[in-house]
Amino acid sequence: MGLDIVLKRVEQPGTSPRRRRLAQVDAVLDGSDLFAHICASSNLPMLSRADPYRTLVLTMQDMPQFLAEVDAVRRSADGDPARVILVAVRRLAERCADEASMEIHLEGD
Repeated sequence: MGLDIVLKRVEQPGTSPRRRRLAQVDAVLDGSDLFAHICASSNLPMLSRADPYRTLVLTMQDMPQFLAEVDAVRRSADGDPARVILVAVRRLAERCADEASMEIHLEGD
């Protein structure tokens, strides 16, 4: 029931959605369900939309809110493991915010 955070590059030559391809660039794996638990208990609009059974796709336009919410939960995080995963998630989100061709996929099982 983990919630892996995957940074993907969108490659879409032309305008046809059929030619849209995704290439994984980096990932933070949530094998211990820690990030899924953080999202579920956050009571924040974007993080609480993350579903451990589905995929939520976030684009460059979503990054300001996503970064703000990750920072909010990081400030109140209990323990080092939570802070470590939130710092890693923030790093991916910063990369996504810098490039329009990137997406963050919060991938449930």
